[in-house]
Amino acid sequence: MNRSNLSLWISGALMLYIGWIAYDMSAPGSSSGSTTSISAVRTAKVPVLVEFYANWCGPCRIVGPVVEELSRELEGKALVIRINVDEDPKLAREHGVRGIPLFIAFKDGRETGREVGGIPKERMRELLGLLRN
Repeated sequence: MNRSNLSLWISGALMLYIGWIAYDMSAPGSSSGSTTSISAVRTAKVPVLVEFYANWCGPCRIVGPVVEELSRELEGKALVIRINVDEDPKLAREHGVRGIPLFIAFKDGRETGREVGGIPKERMRELLGLLRN
């Protein structure tokens, strides 16, 4: 390589790198659609429970099946949404997630309660305002 071409090579490499970054930033992320599903919080006619979790989180893995079971039990009475904080970190930041699992309850689009940690199913029902009779 000739020394006079060195600046040309550096400029080309820099342009390629900048182009790659611009392309990468414009590509759609690997979101699980949670941003769309959380928009349901504003329009839902039933109470909504949102769980922020991560696959690597031990308490999240323990409580995950309980959340799924509750979702099936409350079908039509409440909406249960699970959001992976690794897949949607922006949404987690917007909701002030500092620890997981985090449960946030909404009614009529407004937050009505939140609790951090692996909580029992009855506590999830309490957050939703749906106690068993």
